[in-house]
Amino acid sequence: MSASRAVETGTGQLLARIEDGVAVLTLNRPEARNALSTELSPALRRMIAQMGADDSVRAILLTGAGAAFCAGGDVKNMGDRRAATDETPDDKFLVMQQRHQGMGGALYAIRKPTVAALPGPAAGAGLALALACDIRIAAASTFVATGYAGVGLSGDYGIAWLLTHAVGPSRARQLLLTNERISANRAAELGIIHKVVPDEALQAEAFAQARALAKGPSVALRYMKDNLDEALSISYTAAVDREAERMLRSQGTDDHKEAVRAFVEKRKPVFKGR
Repeated sequence: MSASRAVETGTGQLLARIEDGVAVLTLNRPEARNALSTELSPALRRMIAQMGADDSVRAILLTGAGAAFCAGGDVKNMGDRRAATDETPDDKFLVMQQRHQGMGGALYAIRKPTVAALPGPAAGAGLALALACDIRIAAASTFVATGYAGVGLSGDYGIAWLLTHAVGPSRARQLLLTNERISANRAAELGIIHKVVPDEALQAEAFAQARALAKGPSVALRYMKDNLDEALSISYTAAVDREAERMLRSQGTDDHKEAVRAFVEKRKPVFKGR
């Protein structure tokens, strides 16, 4: 049985633990479908940064408590929060920019593998957070929706960019403009979800995936993420050159040498992440 170490997050609205090299972050507002609150959001930003910098963490699993992943922003309190501030438009933009980059942006930018486990609905910013992860696994009863049109907002946390890269520009337009509710199986067909599993199997399946990634060749996986990110914006020739640079670096890692030894010895490699 692997040891699990709880991590203090500063609030009961976010639970965190590290087990087998996996940082498990659980949004814990089940009564509000894990909507992002003024207490949950900063805690999640702190934990994303902390787990990203923790060398004992080699993969991150983001999930939600109860029967939802994340319903997005806390709509009930949106009006009160905005009415209570006397910030200038420029101040508001800077605050929003820092919040969004520190959460969704930081999650996307982490060079460790990330997995989102969706036990139920992911909407609005919740869908954006899921899309910011490398791999998304959903319970069969899950549905996703962009959500923003339903509350008269245009979108945040990079939702338009993330959706466009996940499903293509035409489908992203349709999903954002219509706020259509998409079932887990349909989301898998579109590329929003990578795997759909029975509800009762979700957490075990998602943790198994995250643990397998955590036991992988961490340096090579980091370079893979760099290659994949650049593939969206550079030429083929440039991509080949960048891949060659990183290939040479990964050839010098202990993990590559271990993999070669394991191949010769006909055994499974034991990667150390270096």
